[in-house]
Amino acid sequence: MKKALVITGICLLAGYLIFAAIYFQEKPKDGLCTGFEVEVQNNSSSDQFVETKDIEAFIKEKGLNPTGKQLKDINTNAIEEAILTNQLVKKASVFITNNNTIKASIEERKPILRIISNTGENYYIDNDGNRMPLSKRFTAYLPIATGTIKEDFAKSELYKFALFLYDNEFWNAQIEQIIVLPNKDIKLIPRVGDHEIILGGLSGYKEKLDKLFAFYKNGLNETGWNKYSAINLKFDKQVVCTRR
Repeated sequence: MKKALVITGICLLAGYLIFAAIYFQEKPKDGLCTGFEVEVQNNSSSDQFVETKDIEAFIKEKGLNPTGKQLKDINTNAIEEAILTNQLVKKASVFITNNNTIKASIEERKPILRIISNTGENYYIDNDGNRMPLSKRFTAYLPIATGTIKEDFAKSELYKFALFLYDNEFWNAQIEQIIVLPNKDIKLIPRVGDHEIILGGLSGYKEKLDKLFAFYKNGLNETGWNKYSAINLKFDKQVVCTRR
């Protein structure tokens, strides 16, 4: 008997919770919207690609400004979709706060490489491997890839290489420029040391950079970083240097 009562009680509680969730979710909130707030989820406002006032102005321009409207009449999905047309934005969440404002929480796209091709194209590749436009507000401090670069190559092989550099603390700090030759061979320009790095093709780039790191540690620290004009990593298990 006691077991049956417990089961009945659990069922009633579960039924109430389901009913309450549906009821309160679907019930329109009363009152007027007192304001529209945009928040960009960055650690620092100084390195934001998206400026909050630009988003606010764009929403007004589209006739979607919620301020002063009945909360039940505001289409938060439409505001989200409008914000996502900005190609610098990765995600957007628009919701009603407890004080009757509409808040848009925005996550920006994260670039890992800047492309300046010999055809004049100038854009970023983000950490998902997609093309990303430049921002008029902020320029990211990233390696720059120049030379003969087609977009499909930038979004595939070059993206994987750039992601490796981005995730490696040493190489992310050391590589300043990636030069792509017409045959897709790669030259690297470091931030420290007056030399160029001849990487060759991107195949096996990790092993090649491991060789270079060992050479930096055991060789250049002894002879000096400016002794050579070029360091060639194209040859298997060898580091070939050209004296200045």
